[in-house]
Amino acid sequence: MRQSKKKRQQAVDPVYYIIVSVMAILFFTFHTFSFIKGIFYSFTDWKGYGDWTFVGLRNYLHIFEDTDTIGAYAFTFQFAGITTILVNIISLILACALNAKIKFKNTIKALYFLPYMLGSLIVGFIFNYIFANLVPTVGKTFGIQTLSTNILGTNHAIWGIIIVTLWSSCAFNTLIYIAGLQSIDTDVYEAADIDGARGWKRFKNITFPLLAPSFTINMVLSAKGYLMVYDQIMAMTDGGPGKLTTSIAVLIYKKGFGGGQFAYQSANAVVLFAIVVTISILQLRILEKREDKIG
Repeated sequence: MRQSKKKRQQAVDPVYYIIVSVMAILFFTFHTFSFIKGIFYSFTDWKGYGDWTFVGLRNYLHIFEDTDTIGAYAFTFQFAGITTILVNIISLILACALNAKIKFKNTIKALYFLPYMLGSLIVGFIFNYIFANLVPTVGKTFGIQTLSTNILGTNHAIWGIIIVTLWSSCAFNTLIYIAGLQSIDTDVYEAADIDGARGWKRFKNITFPLLAPSFTINMVLSAKGYLMVYDQIMAMTDGGPGKLTTSIAVLIYKKGFGGGQFAYQSANAVVLFAIVVTISILQLRILEKREDKIG
């Protein structure tokens, strides 16, 4: 008995502990420690170079007076709200279609998963060229006025970014919804067929409620990711035209590293972190209550 207990205690190879310890040290050094330093500098007037002094809460209070920051937050919330809703609607439709018996299912899967493999930055550069060159050419050729100009250079640039983001983001959300659909017991649908529940009625009363865990995951991850949107904007508009598509993450990078506002933008980053955490927790609580009611 004693020997078997010792074997169980020694079942984990010490190498795994070493690997985990090394990873934990690296994570703390390059992530947690840097974040703590950012919080520290947010209470100073450091420009990213030279000397600094403590200024207390001045940087945090200035956020509510800075029109550029307020505009960046407004754009970020607008973008995150619209994209989170649309990506989940489209992904859910795709998942239901791919889960059904349709032709060319594997081809469709390859098409919607391709942009996820390329990465948002690469996709952004590709569509920057498409919107600037190919789309206007098609618009002028066929006399379509709305397509004759580069949408990324107009007041509707946000919709160009949203279109590209939806195309590149649907794959991950769709995979989660497909996994959720495949976990639903087929007996439930058989019982629904007997009761005459089909089409929209079956989706509304059976499929969507049983997808509650998948819906929760997708909503939280989507909102978190889109509140920190950066790659697509830098690749497509660089925050323009003017400051129209400048997200808070882009603003932090530009003015923090290139505008001599390191301390102030560190405070901005702390506020963004707090907002993302708060929204994520609220989403989890609200959506988990919905899951409990369904359960």
